[in-house]
Amino acid sequence: MPTYVTLWQLTQQGAQTVRESPERVDRIEDMFAEMGGELREFYMLMGRYDTITISEFPDDETAAQAILAVTEQGNVSSETLKAFSREATRELIGEIP
Repeated sequence: MPTYVTLWQLTQQGAQTVRESPERVDRIEDMFAEMGGELREFYMLMGRYDTITISEFPDDETAAQAILAVTEQGNVSSETLKAFSREATRELIGEIP
């Protein structure tokens, strides 16, 4: 399954309810699984972004729906990047004409 790295920033609403964040992550993990995905990693960050997740989804459309479902709740904004494994990178580079 494709891998996606999402950088999250708390909104004002999310900052005001930051103590609820651990439970929100648990709910997000369950939601991703219900959509056929998997929340593989979660980290809190220091810097421009507040947290990062590494997830897998069957396709880009499902990943987009999952991220939109999370941001719709109003606690975070996000930036999602599609990630390519080392093996996929070698294959892609090897196929450059």
